Amino acid sequence: MQALQFSRTGDLAAVQCVEVPVPVAAPGQLLVQVKAAGLNPSDVKNVLGRFPYTTLPRIPGRDFAGVVVEGPQEWVGQEVWGTGSDLGFFNDGSHAAYLTVPNGGVARKPQSLSFAQAASLGVPYTTAWDALERSGVIAGTRVLVIGGNGAVGSAALAFARIRGAQVLAAVRKPEQAQALRAKGYETLVLDQPEGLGAQVHAVFEGGAEVIFDTTGFWLPAAVGALAKFGRIAIIAAPVEGYVQLPALGLYRKGGSVVGVNSLLYDCAACARMLEHFGGYFDQGLLALPEGLLEVPLSEGPQRFAEVNAGSSDKVILIP
Repeated sequence: MQALQFSRTGDLAAVQCVEVPVPVAAPGQLLVQVKAAGLNPSDVKNVLGRFPYTTLPRIPGRDFAGVVVEGPQEWVGQEVWGTGSDLGFFNDGSHAAYLTVPNGGVARKPQSLSFAQAASLGVPYTTAWDALERSGVIAGTRVLVIGGNGAVGSAALAFARIRGAQVLAAVRKPEQAQALRAKGYETLVLDQPEGLGAQVHAVFEGGAEVIFDTTGFWLPAAVGALAKFGRIAIIAAPVEGYVQLPALGLYRKGGSVVGVNSLLYDCAACARMLEHFGGYFDQGLLALPEGLLEVPLSEGPQRFAEVNAGSSDKVILIP
């Protein structure tokens, strides 16, 4: 079968399109014919060596959609989607014509999503779902999403609205704010970090109960915008990994910081999340993804380099 594979880390030139045997499903596994696979920044970072537990040689890729061709009879022929930390790091991933996953490691694909659309959602949507779950977002919660124009941020805004939260977005550029307002989200244009508290308190009396910073740069400033007993969820940090946290302000508010890391969840855990919110697409509560760049799997090495260079295209690899 055709697959992308890398045998060393630290250099994207290591990603090659190769022919390898179709994997054999062991007892307790499903064999999935991959119809579409998402390319995420974490896949690129994996090849660059950011994850020391990755074993080599390895087929990368976490997100996928396809058809089960071997496994328990009730799953054979089913259209499925999936993602998880056990793909692309210590087990072969989704950037291939076939992959194996544990029984229970896939969810049934929403009918309203194409294979490519489903393959575009795994990492960003499970990340956003986990952030809201672990931050305790329910009906009426005052929620600020910083970076609401990105893949994770836009998913978080949609999930928060479905939950009945009071939702506020924050972005850098006026045109980004205009686009979010057109979707019905009250939106701030971010200015100086020291002004964030005043901006948020002008909208939410008493501050935001949950702040989800998807950018990695607003954690210190978020403390000033936080309500009593509020939670700040983070999914990123500056390159060096450190920020100066105003601990005095955080503890005086009884605040807490929630680290959100999608790599803590294997395929089975992610499948439960996908099952939970997948129905929202068929119910018309979540918008269908648009603007995907569908390319042959053979173009994968080139697309890895483009993502690393900062391309905003959501690349979907088609075996």
